[in-house]
Amino acid sequence: QVQLVESGGGLVQAGGSLRLSCAVSGTIFSINGMGWYRQVPGKERELVATVTRGGSTNYADSVKGRFTISRDNAKKMVYLQMNSLEPEDTAVYYCTGTLTAYGQLPKDYWGQGTQVTVSA
Repeated sequence: QVQLVESGGGLVQAGGSLRLSCAVSGTIFSINGMGWYRQVPGKERELVATVTRGGSTNYADSVKGRFTISRDNAKKMVYLQMNSLEPEDTAVYYCTGTLTAYGQLPKDYWGQGTQVTVSA
């Protein structure tokens, strides 16, 4: 069973940093695009950052210059380094990726989310 599990969330003060990790478990053939989304209560889930298999990255304007997405294909991990955190960054952060399990078609997977709370 392929799963994505996030970790690293927590409570930090404004201006602080957190590093989120997403571990891909299960036997898979390949990992394609990976990304981080976040969702604030009462609002739609929004894209934070993406990284392709080749390492190309894309960021939401609101986090550009503060967040860095990276991946380690050998470890089947994707990370989100969050610096200069603001209260507006408070949300549940979800890891997502397009994965191909052996003998199956590629499909999108989502983690359960990790809470990030930034106090003013």
